[in-house]
Amino acid sequence: MSRPAKYKDIDFSPPQAVADAAEKGLQLRSEFSRGGTQVGVARARDLKNRANLSPDTIDRMVSYFSRHETDKSADNFGNEDDPSAGYIAWLLWGGDEGKNWCEGVQEQMKEADQKS
Repeated sequence: MSRPAKYKDIDFSPPQAVADAAEKGLQLRSEFSRGGTQVGVARARDLKNRANLSPDTIDRMVSYFSRHETDKSADNFGNEDDPSAGYIAWLLWGGDEGKNWCEGVQEQMKEADQKS
């Protein structure tokens, strides 16, 4: 995957904790038959496999988390025995670890943009 040279020092591969959250989301989605869209499932597969993501994907992840932060206040968010669809979807995108990671990567991208 080709990305701008200004981003050469940024690691775009998800850390293990993000991969683990995505894998958990896939497992819960399979078990409970709810949560997430096909886009979310595809994102989870990339995260689980620790694929090198594009800058655009990082931006989409940040956008997802900002739109869906309210899902955390729903009933059964975080309940592993009867998880809300929003909880499963949140995990598909990497969970809290994914949110923190993609926001950090986006910040590094902004810093690189300002330098160039």
